[in-house]
Amino acid sequence: MSIPAVGEPAPDFTLPGMIVRGGVRADDEYSRSSVVGRPLVLAFYPGDATPVCTAQLCSYQEELDDFADLGAVVWGISPQALDSHEAFARGSSLTFPLLSDTSGEVVRAYGVNAPGLPLRRSVFVIGPDGLVRWRHVGLVGLRFPKAEAIRHQVELLVA
Repeated sequence: MSIPAVGEPAPDFTLPGMIVRGGVRADDEYSRSSVVGRPLVLAFYPGDATPVCTAQLCSYQEELDDFADLGAVVWGISPQALDSHEAFARGSSLTFPLLSDTSGEVVRAYGVNAPGLPLRRSVFVIGPDGLVRWRHVGLVGLRFPKAEAIRHQVELLVA
């Protein structure tokens, strides 16, 4: 699959996910279509508790209140199972949902699969209308967009 272009509909999906809040893990199903009407930030990351992924998701955690103030939802997506996500969330104090794409179906739907890698580190901002409004797709995966840059894109949607 190709990477959805800005202005194109974001592929819908449903994935299992988990969130740790107040020390309690809650599992649920997460669907892109369930948040239509709100901006959605999808952060695809290669692996739980790896140095770059930890830096990336912790930087988004630091800005989570700002995203929430804008009405935006933030989800992390990687190929690991929910138990791995739970350990990562607890170890890094992450309080937003981490979704498990063990089959790689969503990674392929968004065109961020890469030969020899679990996926390309990528961030998509999806508008309240379900269209891709901004994207950053890494080639190698060592760099990631800063939370401030993503927040700016969300601000443009709600201004």
